[in-house]
Amino acid sequence: MKGCMSTDLGIVTIDPEVIAKYAGTVAVECFGIVGMAAVNVKDGLVHLLKRESLTKGIRVAISDENHISIDFHIVVAYGVSISAVTDNLISNVKYKVERFSGMPVDKINIYIEGVRVID
Repeated sequence: MKGCMSTDLGIVTIDPEVIAKYAGTVAVECFGIVGMAAVNVKDGLVHLLKRESLTKGIRVAISDENHISIDFHIVVAYGVSISAVTDNLISNVKYKVERFSGMPVDKINIYIEGVRVID
């Protein structure tokens, strides 16, 4: 479902892919996150995604009332507090996506798919 907002001049429609791309760029800027992960369901393997394909690790759903729900599949850095990283991710993404889109973010689900040692 696409997000729609009415203005005096017409209707603004936002595709979930746009929000996913923006949320992905905000997420990889957060401390402790190595990147987004793509899970191969067939093999159960986790692949770290390159910056161009961040949206494959993110699922965005927009309800009929224009409320956003975001699922992140991430890889975290070794040695960081997972709860601190996820709290930071949730607050940054919620604030920035709401400002960017003008729609409220109701839910952010985070799935830790792996841990990587950073040099």
